[in-house]
Amino acid sequence: MYLCDQWKDYEVLDTGDGEKLERWGKVILRRPDPQVIWPKAEPRLWKQAQATYDRSDAGGGQWTFRDKLPERWVISLGDLKFYVKPTGFKHTGLFPEQAANWAFMQERIRRAGISSRAPRVLNLFAYTGGATLACAAAGAHVTHVDAAKGMVLWAKENRDLTGLPEDSTRFLVEDAKAFVKREIRRGNRYDAVIMDPPSYGRGPNGEVWKLENELFELVDLCAQVLSDTPLFFLINGYTTGFSACVLRNIAQRCLCNRYGGKVEADELALTVSSGGVLPCGTTARWIPNA
Repeated sequence: MYLCDQWKDYEVLDTGDGEKLERWGKVILRRPDPQVIWPKAEPRLWKQAQATYDRSDAGGGQWTFRDKLPERWVISLGDLKFYVKPTGFKHTGLFPEQAANWAFMQERIRRAGISSRAPRVLNLFAYTGGATLACAAAGAHVTHVDAAKGMVLWAKENRDLTGLPEDSTRFLVEDAKAFVKREIRRGNRYDAVIMDPPSYGRGPNGEVWKLENELFELVDLCAQVLSDTPLFFLINGYTTGFSACVLRNIAQRCLCNRYGGKVEADELALTVSSGGVLPCGTTARWIPNA
């Protein structure tokens, strides 16, 4: 298990009855989580929630605000800074459990040492740029690709908020698979690839994405854009039914069979202050042989 416990500005206060209670800076949010099938440990804490996301029987849901919150606010992890806010479909613009992966990626980039150029990282389905900022802060140049224009703009704001130079990143509103195919034709190569694919989605031109139909092909394509001196390849998974073993098998077939190396895959989790841990998806990490 990859347990993330580095945060000071973020905390899971309690979990129970299909929900999680979180502190984002000074703001307390209450959100649903289908994996939480145990009762609350500290029921009194839940009265502190300043906003609650309630699911609708018809699908989706909405936020109910007890207090007036800022339109958005900033949380930090070391030198990295992020804007967060309650958005549609319960999200806040950041997945804190990914900090465990950020630390792994930064260590791999820094271990590469000083060379004639910065390591080149490709971040697909890159959302608001958590991994992008982490890699750029460690000295990499990151190509950030996401099909949602609003998320790419948010990522740029996070980069500027963190104070990273503009030339450390390249931001593109693109369909991930179409972009990778073009990079193969162009002969462009990257020292590391990150992907955080959704279960279902649409590209900027209406392209339909279904994870079970697309993931293997995409990983296989991305293996072709790795450089001769790769650092890592990381796949995240949040889809129910896609275990760490599934991601490991895909990475082994697409990467180990071509480049050797090894794959580690496991659950991501967050420490819960009232006790226990909160499962937060899976991840597979490929690294080359030493």
